[in-house]
Amino acid sequence: MSTIQPVANGLRTDHPVPGLPFINDERLLLDNPDAIERTGRNQGAGLWGRTDRLRDGGWVAFTTETKNRDYAWAVHQHPEHGRTVLLIRDSDMSTLHHHWMYGGNGFLYRHGGYWWDGTRWHRPQQIVDRAYEGYEARVVEDAVTVTAIDVLAGPATSHTARVAKIADFTALKEPLPHWREHLALWASRRKPGSLPLDRCVVDLRAPELDPDLFVDRAGLAQIAELKPEDLPHPQYGRKDLPPPQDETAQGPRWSRPVARDWAEQHRRTHGPEKLLSATTRFGTDQPRGLVDDHNRLTKIIADSLQAAAESKRNRLFTRSGTDHEEQAAHLAWWPAVALNDGTDGFIPFTAVRTTIVEAVLGGLARDVEHTDNPEILGDIVGDVVHLIDWYILREPELAPALFGEICLDARLRFGLDTKAVGDLLRRSLNLDSSLDQQTLSTLFDLALPPSAQDPEE
Repeated sequence: MSTIQPVANGLRTDHPVPGLPFINDERLLLDNPDAIERTGRNQGAGLWGRTDRLRDGGWVAFTTETKNRDYAWAVHQHPEHGRTVLLIRDSDMSTLHHHWMYGGNGFLYRHGGYWWDGTRWHRPQQIVDRAYEGYEARVVEDAVTVTAIDVLAGPATSHTARVAKIADFTALKEPLPHWREHLALWASRRKPGSLPLDRCVVDLRAPELDPDLFVDRAGLAQIAELKPEDLPHPQYGRKDLPPPQDETAQGPRWSRPVARDWAEQHRRTHGPEKLLSATTRFGTDQPRGLVDDHNRLTKIIADSLQAAAESKRNRLFTRSGTDHEEQAAHLAWWPAVALNDGTDGFIPFTAVRTTIVEAVLGGLARDVEHTDNPEILGDIVGDVVHLIDWYILREPELAPALFGEICLDARLRFGLDTKAVGDLLRRSLNLDSSLDQQTLSTLFDLALPPSAQDPEE
């Protein structure tokens, strides 16, 4: 999602950001993206410029502002919806460039990451869909697009607006008061042939963006079913929190749907690990596979110790069976950890994951080759299901990545619908997995990509 905070509108933008001043952008050749790039590119240390063509037509262009190097110009030219001209912080150029080029989240951003693609408004991107290597787009309910003509229909004041100059510009800390008057000045400077005011998008209105309904950290924790202290740190973990819709003296505030989306992704990220955990003999929670391996090694070592003790003759005393088990548990712990260490252990977990993916895809390849209906897919081979079991019980936090990779590759290689692949995984594991059906159902709800699930799930 784009959480870039622009600091001003260019005077020739078609889509002004509310609350921001307008700056004279006459030095920019807005019909020549290459010239915009050349303004900053290779013009000296600390300057940068770039332009790129968009896939669906139009282009983007960026340049450091040479007269005020703390800032940069960002221009987005849409083939249908006109141009967006923003002044941003120079350090934000590469991030906004990435969002406009590759983010898949539109080109206009309001209210902390709400985005418009030219048709509909969507909430900030938070729900990962690995089958598409991106995020699920969630439409804002009952959204109303506010245009320039809507804002100008409001009551006028006697405030005198002005156009700022770049050389002495400093970003404001608060929204510009009497912004309607500044918008009126912008409208009066529009050139013939400019985008009509009723197509100049200014803002978004929606029931969920009512500030009275926003939640604070305590509300976010409640929605996510977490303790407030278990939320990411408000200062050091800010990037792990959802993008706020408002900043107050008491801290960030979020719309309830944004908070719910964050809570859903948090469960998807951390839920599999919690679901597939067990308690060790030492009272700590670890992946169930590690605990199983530890318990098996403990029994093997305990039995060996017991057998060795019983074979000795003429001793004054022997350890009890309980002592042997406790000693064995300690002796078995680090071998069990080594077996389950995906970074430098005895078993190459990355190779196991690749083998699983390729084995599933090999079965899909045979199905696609021998059927006229690509939606009819044969069950995954039982031994492959057992290997999936083994892997996710030892790396439960990687279950979403494993299922996402299978769905992604099946879509790209064979053109299979991700929902059909998700159904295949559910069906096959329900048939041959060692996990009970309730655990599997919860796991798939958490770990399958959204596009591989039923909409109501």
